[in-house]
Amino acid sequence: MSKGLFITATGTDVGKTYATALLVKKLVQAGLKAGYYKAALSGAEYRDGVLVPGDADYVQQVAQTGQSYAEMVSYIYENAVSPHLAAQLEGNPVELARVQSDFAAVCQKFDYVTMEGSGGIACPIRYDPEQQLMLTDIIQALHLPALVVADAGLGTINAVVTTCAYMQSLAIPIAGVLLNNFVAGDRLHEDNRLMVERLAKVPVVAVLPPKADNIAISVERLCSLYQEI
Repeated sequence: MSKGLFITATGTDVGKTYATALLVKKLVQAGLKAGYYKAALSGAEYRDGVLVPGDADYVQQVAQTGQSYAEMVSYIYENAVSPHLAAQLEGNPVELARVQSDFAAVCQKFDYVTMEGSGGIACPIRYDPEQQLMLTDIIQALHLPALVVADAGLGTINAVVTTCAYMQSLAIPIAGVLLNNFVAGDRLHEDNRLMVERLAKVPVVAVLPPKADNIAISVERLCSLYQEI
């Protein structure tokens, strides 16, 4: 049976895709069958006439899972806005049933599936008269625990505590926190790690220094974050 982990973040551009790629790379290099999935991606760019999902392309380059874009991402939008607005502008709104089906297909192929979210935890994925679908609805429907990626700098404590509180209010299991751009010995970063654990009551399971090409977490510890689906 496959195991899954959802990667979310305290906001946009805090390093969610960067961290996801290194997590999947860690599993692949350990000889494990590890795959990637994302329900909706906006801000894709055309390359040789093909709309390329940047996040999935980056993960593929770093982790080398051997997946096609179609397998990695269900909904790809060109406009660099929230998926709900991109769908309003371009059509093709997200259907939860397709997300569940596509995710299940990836799970049939891989033992460990890392699913990346869109934006922060409160991101609307679809919002129209017919249906309102939040990112949290997808996490709950797929029964996944979530790892929260946050920047290690100023504002981290508030961002992590409020994100975790929102997730806990919806009974979403939190696997831990990963701090990006973490500089060991930096007083602010070290204090943020300590205070995040104390106030959010969630462990910081790993930190990523700037421009890292590997994540300092054991394969055993990483695998323990994934939950049977």
